[in-house]
Amino acid sequence: MQRDVADRLHSAAIHLLRRLRRVDQAADVGPARLSALSVIVFGGPVTLGSLAEAEQVTAATMSRIVAGLESSRLATRRVDPQDRRVIRIEATARGRRLLEEGRERRIEHLRARLVKLDDEDLALMARASEILERVAREMRSG
Repeated sequence: MQRDVADRLHSAAIHLLRRLRRVDQAADVGPARLSALSVIVFGGPVTLGSLAEAEQVTAATMSRIVAGLESSRLATRRVDPQDRRVIRIEATARGRRLLEEGRERRIEHLRARLVKLDDEDLALMARASEILERVAREMRSG
């Protein structure tokens, strides 16, 4: 039973995220840059290495992604004040705004679909969301 649930959840998550990615096209920023920007915004200023690790790409690939973010004025590199040898990448106000607007578009897109559910199904989705958040936390920790 767990395998069947895992299989169905995996498939549903992929399809949902693909459809939501289409909503992101309004931002006119590619998915790799948006994903990296999300890590920067929600994870705080990060090093290139930690960003590459979070995004599961090489440092060279991440360097190109960050260069694109910089040229679009969505992120900037700053010297770490505690250790001047370390360079941290941080989001600009424009980058934060772009990410927040994209999040709002995706949430609205989902909300417009959830409004079609009856109260019982909506309550079930709320409970399922809580469980998914717990599973995601467990996956992060080990």
